[in-house]
Amino acid sequence: MKFSFYTILAVIFLGAVPKTAAAQTPTDAIMMGNGQVCLAAIYSHETWDEYWEGTLLRNNGNIGTLTRQTIMPMVTLGIGERLNIIAALPWARTEASAGYIKGVSGLQDWGLWLKAKPLDVQAGSGSMTFHGAAGLTGPASNYLSDYAPFSLGLGCLDFSLRGILQYKLDSGPYLRGNLGYHLRGNSTIERDFYYTNYGVYSDEVDMPDALTYGVNLGTWLFNDIVKVEAVFDGLNTLGGHDIRRQDVGFPSNKMLFSRIGGSIQVYPGSFGFGFIVGAIQILTGRNVGKATVFSGGITYQFALWNKGEEEIIEN
Repeated sequence: MKFSFYTILAVIFLGAVPKTAAAQTPTDAIMMGNGQVCLAAIYSHETWDEYWEGTLLRNNGNIGTLTRQTIMPMVTLGIGERLNIIAALPWARTEASAGYIKGVSGLQDWGLWLKAKPLDVQAGSGSMTFHGAAGLTGPASNYLSDYAPFSLGLGCLDFSLRGILQYKLDSGPYLRGNLGYHLRGNSTIERDFYYTNYGVYSDEVDMPDALTYGVNLGTWLFNDIVKVEAVFDGLNTLGGHDIRRQDVGFPSNKMLFSRIGGSIQVYPGSFGFGFIVGAIQILTGRNVGKATVFSGGITYQFALWNKGEEEIIEN
């Protein structure tokens, strides 16, 4: 019933600034120009009142509605023409509408990614691009990972490799797909015995690796001032175990979900500011909450170097 940092990132659709520039995430096809910096602050509000206990969709009177709020500052820097660096450090707060268990708040998981664009070719009336992204996330504070569903994250290092393929028509519409593999380290808990499908005498939890995927369909409108995008994405851990009947979640649970959502980005001119709103809904799942997430934020871009040159950003 909890989500690590990379799953939260999947619901964030960053906005941008003038139409020659745009912010980005590790799953999209946007590249910042050489010397361009984009700062972003994104707020997301997630709620659920049902969750999957294994494959059983149920509610819980000791939780009621679980609310998770996240503030996500991010920064992206363009290095050369085909390499970007992305960093993020979110703060989160959890709380429930029922029961006596108190939620928590604090820094969640830091994240650092390198994204490159090795392929960009003209194909018919559009262009085909391929991006690769490598990232590392890990706990930014000493939060308790074994505190489902209130915990801030899974409490483990996560190294990811992702491929992103996109075809974009010159007139604006595009189709993009991405697939990522997440190699996860152990999570440390504050007890020396736990039970999954068997008893383990240790405070180290062996975390299953995971696959994440997504398909995006979108278009640029009004001379590249507005971008509208729909997304279908998901997660599938490669192992793990179900929440036992009437038990709470655990960091190494088997987690699966599929989601659908969308976003609108507005590029308001030459002042350096951009805006974004988005929403996403979990459709199917296993050992996760059936969450609805709304997000919105603001971005600001400026040139750290190459200030006298206009940098064209590919998307």
